[in-house]
Amino acid sequence: MSVTKEKTFYTEAELAEFEAIIHKKLNATTSEIDFISDTLSRKDDNGTDSTAVGSKTLEDGADMREKERLTMSSGRLKKFASQLEAALIRIKNGTYGICIDTGKLIPAERLRAVPHTKQTIEAKLARK
Repeated sequence: MSVTKEKTFYTEAELAEFEAIIHKKLNATTSEIDFISDTLSRKDDNGTDSTAVGSKTLEDGADMREKERLTMSSGRLKKFASQLEAALIRIKNGTYGICIDTGKLIPAERLRAVPHTKQTIEAKLARK
């Protein structure tokens, strides 16, 4: 009877694949954060609308809600970027892909879908 040993680490090639996925997501996230920052910084840019004083007061509420929505979105994106950066550090220090709860290898399919995860799906569900 042959016993197959459970895989306990990812190869350099596999880690390079995960690193590429993380960099791609990080670049997209950073671009989105920059876009939101640019949008928020133009809040005082009235263009030619500065002559329409009466309608401006009606738009103030909508502008404020949009600014709040963008600010919240930016905050979520910054948190996501930070999680991706932490995943890159785990790749460098050799702990990437190892569940923080069980010590088992996180399946590659999960890492491809959620590259910043630190848990197997079973461990995550058990925490709830």
